[in-house]
Amino acid sequence: MRYGLACEDCGDVAWLGQGLLHLRWLRDREHIVREVAEHTSSGLDMWMMEGLEFLAGHRGHAVVLVSDKTA
Repeated sequence: MRYGLACEDCGDVAWLGQGLLHLRWLRDREHIVREVAEHTSSGLDMWMMEGLEFLAGHRGHAVVLVSDKTA
């Protein structure tokens, strides 16, 4: 099973290599993750960066968590 973030307004989906709990954590704490990213020299895990990019591109839209059992 794979999980991702989906924009209900645009229909765009980003499938990220993490479980549902990690994606919920990222979506719900985006402001904290962005703050940490500004103050770290080693960077964030790739899935976090991809998730932040998706969330930034869909700011103000309804973003939900989705799953796909066929993967």
